[in-house]
Order: sequence, then structure tokens, then C-alpha cells
Amino acid sequence: MTLTPTPGQPLVIVGAGPIGLAAAAHAVKRGLPVTVLESGAHVGAAVRGWGHVRLFSPWSELVDDAAARLLEAGGWERPLAHEAPTGREWVAHYLEPLAAALVDRGVVLRTGSEVVGLARRGRDRLVAQQREDVPFAVHVRTADGAEQVLSAAAVIDASGTWGDPGPVGADGWPAPGENAAAVTYRVPDLTDPQVRAAHAGRRVAVVGAGASAHQAVVDLAALAQEEPGTRITWLLRRHDADAVFGGEEADELPGRGALGSRARAAAESAYVEVVTGFRTAVVEAGRDGTVLVAEDGRRVTVDRVVAVTGFRPDHAWLAQVRLDLDGELSAPRALAPEIHPAFHSCGTVSPHGADVLRQPEGGLYLVGMKSYGRAPSFLAMTGFEQVRSVVAEVAGDHEAAARVELVLPETGVCGAGATYDGGGCCGAA
Repeated sequence: MTLTPTPGQPLVIVGAGPIGLAAAAHAVKRGLPVTVLESGAHVGAAVRGWGHVRLFSPWSELVDDAAARLLEAGGWERPLAHEAPTGREWVAHYLEPLAAALVDRGVVLRTGSEVVGLARRGRDRLVAQQREDVPFAVHVRTADGAEQVLSAAAVIDASGTWGDPGPVGADGWPAPGENAAAVTYRVPDLTDPQVRAAHAGRRVAVVGAGASAHQAVVDLAALAQEEPGTRITWLLRRHDADAVFGGEEADELPGRGALGSRARAAAESAYVEVVTGFRTAVVEAGRDGTVLVAEDGRRVTVDRVVAVTGFRPDHAWLAQVRLDLDGELSAPRALAPEIHPAFHSCGTVSPHGADVLRQPEGGLYLVGMKSYGRAPSFLAMTGFEQVRSVVAEVAGDHEAAARVELVLPETGVCGAGATYDGGGCCGAA
């Protein structure tokens, strides 16, 4: 059961990224009171974190329909459909105008507001009696450290996975010594003079095999051509290096295929050494730099480490509500079989909505990258369909919630830049 949102007990959306703001646009369309809470200082904080990276997908796949209608009513002009933006452009030309339009329509948008806990008002997870008759208690910590509790009729968790990157350690935990080492868990922005100086003329290890690793290796190899002494060691956990480059010319997305081909060219250049079957067990501080030690005893000494090994969802603040998550992917159990990377890429994941995203805690939904858990195949267009369905259910329109309104091309499409790893095809932030 979902309580009806009211001004004093609104629909609360956690996360002001592309999917969270799309959910707010659908709430406005249905006349629902809505509050959006964003932990970052600005909307699209996660996208800003990889703003220098160009997405594989064009604008036609990166704008929610309800959001577009809201924006166009204020004179906004949709970017050229066939062009693929960078993360910064996605923020500047879509997310920021959308946030302003939502506020103009009465949405309460709070940045610098981190959700640190969720519960039923006055009830921990063990209390079952009349549980769904009381609102949610949303525990919020502001940027200045103040804490407060907000009431919510329903909660949509669109907080993503950007805040919990995968480690260098091959077993999923930071390797001993990793936390003290010079490790970057993002594709370095080498257009930033300080970041460029930190990598120029240095020995850099790149750990990872997906699109993020491709981008990092390509960018660092280009740096090495301009800055003498720059050397890249690409550490692959898998034993088959040839398999990491994807479909290249046969890829359904030309941009993604071209990136794979550029990564292959970089790997074959004089500036990059590819090391396969390297599963990091220990990170040591050596006299000559940072030493990565593999499970089989091999040692690689570098000055900096770029770890792009995927992202994981944070469920710590959901500890007092009832969840039903797949034990492997940490995604909603009903959705997990449809997104498992062993069987699906982004083009083979069927559109879906509230029926697989709702949690046993009535009125709570996981959407966006958060709903995919550790699976890397998230698609922005699919996320827009998720929130259309979920908001319809919150509004009591169960017929619309059950209806599928997204039809994907037969070849499949991806909505991601090089921000996610793990071998999947996409992952719009």
C-alpha cells in the first residue's frame, strides 16, 4: 500500500540526477507534491564527476518525455537529436534547465542534503503492526552537519551508484594498503591542468576492462605521446586481452565500437603494457612508488593507479526498511534475472516498471542505476520508463503503471558514457 502524497507528506525522491529529475517531472505532470533531495552541491552531481567524458548515446535517448514537455513550455529548445553530449553538456543543456523548471512548478529541490537513513515513522524494521499506515521518516544531514527528519508518503531511491566505486582489490574489498595509496577511482580528466600534471611523466596503472578503462587508456596514451616518460600499465584480471575491446566495427553503437578500436591501438602502442590475469591482492608503498602485488606474486611498481572496476549500490541507509534484493547483483529480486550481465546487454533488457521495482516496504521503489545493483547494463531510456510507471503507481493510476510505453529498437541502444566497468555495454549515470 502507498500513502497519498500531500504537501506535508510528499513523494520524496532521493537523487537529482537524470532519473531522479525525470521522476519529479512525472510527479509534476500528475500534480503530486514532491521533494527532491540531492547530497551533492548541485543537481547532476554524479554526471559532473565524469563531465569530461562524451556519452555513446545521442540526445534523442537522453531526454525524458515528461521533462521535455515541461521544458518546452518555457521555451527550451531540444538539442540536436543525433549529437552525443559530454556529461557537462548533459548537465548544462538539460539537467540544470530541468531543475529550474521543476522549482518553478513548485518542486522542493534541496541540494547538499544527504539522506542518511530511512524508516517508518516511529518503527524500526522489526515492527510489523500498522506499519504501512504511517509515513516514512527520511533522515537528512545537510552540508553544515545539521540533521532533520522529513515525512514522506512514498520514496523513490534514484541515488545511483557513483559514490561506491569498485576497488583495486580483486576480491571486491580494498586490498591491504589500497586505502593509503594514490588511487583514482574515475577516468582522469586530463584537460584539468592539475590532473594532467599529476599523471604527466609518471608510471600509471589502469585497473579494469570495460569502457571506463578504454577511455582511461586512450587518454593516458595520448598524454604519453606529448609528455616524455609517461608510461601506462594496463592490468586486466581476465586472461584474454583480445576480449576486452568489444565488437569494434561490428558494435551496434559506432561510438562505443570506435572507443574499443582506439583502446586496442593504444594497447598496441609503445606507451602501454598490457598485463593479463593480474588479480591484485596487496598494495604496498615501495621506495620507488606504489607496488601492486598480484595473487600469483607478480609485482608492478607505478606512481599512480587508476581503478575503473565498476560501481556498487549503497543500501546502508535503507537498513530499517524491508528490501527484497538479489543476493548476487543487489538489485530488486524480480528484476535481477532480466539484467544479469552473463545473459543480457543493454539492448536485451526489456522495459519494466513498478511491478519489479517496488519493495516489500510499501511505497518504496529503487530506480535508475541503483535498481541495477552491480549490473552495468543500465540504459537512460529504460530509467525514464521506470519512473513513469512508478510515479503512476504512487498516484494511484495502476493501469498506467502496468502499461509499457517504451519500445526499443531491435538492435538495442545504450545510454552511457565511459563511466561504468565490468564488461557491460552501458550505464547512464
